[in-house]
Amino acid sequence: MRAPARSAWRRLAAPVAVLAAVAGAFAYVGAVDPNEPGHYPACPLLSVTGLYCPGCGGLRSAHAFVHGDLAAALHSNAPAVVGYLLFAVLWAVWAVRAARGLPVRFEPRPAQLWTFGAVLAVFTVVRNLPFGHWLHP
Repeated sequence: MRAPARSAWRRLAAPVAVLAAVAGAFAYVGAVDPNEPGHYPACPLLSVTGLYCPGCGGLRSAHAFVHGDLAAALHSNAPAVVGYLLFAVLWAVWAVRAARGLPVRFEPRPAQLWTFGAVLAVFTVVRNLPFGHWLHP
């Protein structure tokens, strides 16, 4: 026996709300250029130490991504672009499973979390070394 259609819409409420919030954030960043000073706060780590954090360039990356400039998005913050694409895949899986009434579990293994952290740490260190200037936002 199939569940009523109303419950399917109810199950999709959370994924749709998350997508709406993310789309709204991307729309705002796409409309308000982070390359122009005064619209967004500066990175506190960069302001205090002069070092780029793993998130530096994320807004510029999102702005370029929204405008379809993948090369500029990757140049501004490559891990952020990977994050946008990973979000899209995980959101799609979540939405499909929720629509079907299946449980949604995302439980990364400790090794995956350590790998993710190590990649971000290496990215952060390299972008702050003299030969990593090509990773500056």
